[in-house]
Amino acid sequence: MAVEPWFAGPLALGPGEAPPLDLESGPPPCGAPSWSAPGHLEQAPLQQLLEAPVSAPSTEPLAPEPGPTTARLPLDAMFSPITDQLRYLLKKADDFQGYLFYSRDQVQKEQLAKAMLTFLTICGPYFLYLEAAARSVPPIYGALQELVRKGLLEISQQLTLRLEQLILMYASFGFVDLEETNPLSISCFFCGRFSISPTQEVSIFRYCTPAAYTAGRLPRHLYKKMRWNLESTTTAPSSQGQDSHVDYYYLCYRDTWEDTGQGPANTYPQIQKLWSIGRWVPLGPGEDDLYSWILCRQPPGDYQQLLTIGFEEPSHVLATDLLVQILMGQGGRPPSAAGPAVWAGPEP
Repeated sequence: MAVEPWFAGPLALGPGEAPPLDLESGPPPCGAPSWSAPGHLEQAPLQQLLEAPVSAPSTEPLAPEPGPTTARLPLDAMFSPITDQLRYLLKKADDFQGYLFYSRDQVQKEQLAKAMLTFLTICGPYFLYLEAAARSVPPIYGALQELVRKGLLEISQQLTLRLEQLILMYASFGFVDLEETNPLSISCFFCGRFSISPTQEVSIFRYCTPAAYTAGRLPRHLYKKMRWNLESTTTAPSSQGQDSHVDYYYLCYRDTWEDTGQGPANTYPQIQKLWSIGRWVPLGPGEDDLYSWILCRQPPGDYQQLLTIGFEEPSHVLATDLLVQILMGQGGRPPSAAGPAVWAGPEP
């Protein structure tokens, strides 16, 4: 059956919206084998897992310039370079998993942890491409943006879950630490960045395992799973440079049985996780109070709940979609202190 054509013109990138992806040079992942069982992994030195870093999806137009006889590019041909990259990274993740099972006794713990950090760094520009091409404003694919967006975000979701699984596996063997208070830990990892306006960008981070909202576990029973950094840039009137400000948003859940006075000592404790999106509200010290910052062991902050989602955890993609709706509803400005909204769910 013939593949339905998607477009007649090039998928040229908009100016400045999808960043150039100059990953380290190396052989392209085209033809990379599909996922393999750990038992078939060749026992190569650890360094070889990172000797051939993935090359980025091309930022060149994926179709010839439009003309009277321009052939339409089918769906498979359009996504082929991107899915080749995905297969390459998934194969590398399988290699890391196999190395953990069969060769962990041959290398030091620090070497495995460093290799994992390097692999996450290699994945960073690929996430950057996926999220920027799918979400950045203005859309870079015009009328086809929604079709392209769905495919790119499905790829982003697949790679995110695979990396999370791999990191948790390394943590279970004690090779990496997930504790956020440890500056050398991998408590969260970068999942891409996109723009919502010419002066605002959103960076996505996912926690490998739910973490207490603050190290002091306040507010109580509140745990975070995702973080978004909203960076806003403004031109300073009194200088030639630009001022930037970062607001932090979180996907969190709260153990609701704690709020009702129940506890695990009950015969059948019903612990439900109520998911929401909220904003970090700093409570001090002041930005210009350097002395207080030096003496402050942990900056105090509160959680301003903006959207109540429900008792089912949203996917990585859906949670970011909901955050974008919140930000765009506020014109990109930090929301006011009004009460949280409630997500009604998708239309049936």
